[in-house]
Amino acid sequence: MAVSGHDFDVIIVGAGIMGSSTAYQVAKRGHKTLLIEQFDFLHHRGSSHGESRTMRATYPEDYYYAMVMESYKLWEEAESEIGYKVHFKARHLDMGASDDKSLHGIIETCIKHSVPHEVLDPRLLAEKFSGMFNIPENCVGVSNEYGGVIKPTKAVSMFHTLALQNGAVLRDFMEVKDIRKDGIKGGIWVYTSNGKKFWGKKCVVTVGAWTSKLVKRVSGVELPIQPLETTVCYWRIKEGHESKYRIGGDFPTFAYYGEPYIYGTPSLEFPGLIKVAVHGGYPCDQDKRPWGPGIALESLKQWIEEKLAGQVDSAAGPVATQLCMYAMTPDEDFVIDFLGGEFGKDVVIGGGFSGHGFKMGPVVGRILADLVLGGEAKGVELKHFRMGRFEENPKGNVKNFLSSKV
Repeated sequence: MAVSGHDFDVIIVGAGIMGSSTAYQVAKRGHKTLLIEQFDFLHHRGSSHGESRTMRATYPEDYYYAMVMESYKLWEEAESEIGYKVHFKARHLDMGASDDKSLHGIIETCIKHSVPHEVLDPRLLAEKFSGMFNIPENCVGVSNEYGGVIKPTKAVSMFHTLALQNGAVLRDFMEVKDIRKDGIKGGIWVYTSNGKKFWGKKCVVTVGAWTSKLVKRVSGVELPIQPLETTVCYWRIKEGHESKYRIGGDFPTFAYYGEPYIYGTPSLEFPGLIKVAVHGGYPCDQDKRPWGPGIALESLKQWIEEKLAGQVDSAAGPVATQLCMYAMTPDEDFVIDFLGGEFGKDVVIGGGFSGHGFKMGPVVGRILADLVLGGEAKGVELKHFRMGRFEENPKGNVKNFLSSKV
């Protein structure tokens, strides 16, 4: 069949981090690629914008380790192609009570994969991070070199540019209303709300918080992916202590396991401010969001005052906040699978990245490209991410505040 301006090998719906990295992967393999976005490119309505995301390799679930490590390499490859940095390295520190199961899982993951790490008791924690954290007596830590900060908007823009350089076509303001199987000549038709339609041999859906809504509309399949609105907070470092908390120094990216689960990054995007936030959010309709404030500050303020050595000003509250969306599954694992049904392997779904997927954007793009082009993904066990797991092992509803991964 002759290829026209509306005919493609692969159509990718959703131009956030997962869709843009998938478009880059598909296009650089020589396939005619279309990447479409319902809003304008680099918008702030979803999950792929803002100033920073945490990079880390330590998970209680050991199946994420290989994905993160491959992403490290793929981030570096993309940076070398584009000519600028989006990932800034730092150490990473996981902390929590000595009997915390997630911390023990992290240590087991490090041992299983021979990850260089240090297990730090309260005394060693206090010595290693002197003047930065106040360490409770029952607190232990796991420190390793695989931390860092990723610039999300800049990273998505990078993959847009690389996809374009490899021949992809990018179109924004293309809200997808329907996806249909072409029963005569094969392939997939994608229809947009402004009357456009595109034909592709295959299709990838990476629409973040809109995943459940779009998948149900086009196939009737209901995925338990709950949109959550979360608030990222930046706090002022007290005068004279700014150098301690800068990126490139001794202060790590960190995760503190407890209720609530709190994470933070060194000062990078805003001079004199440090990012400390709660992992979680409030369920919402992705198209009728409250747009904040929706944040319980008291426990976060108390944590900062107690744990950050009194050198970060919590009394006045956060200096700046940014709103973001999570697409949360009940078990907080990803959804990476074929849509199935009448679509078979012609439509691939990537969603439910649950507030901890951005760091793995490059490897998810590689996996989705493998699936849509070849029907299988090498080097990754996808059983943890299949859609069928929700029927086989349901785990209830998503909570307002969640505490397992960042």
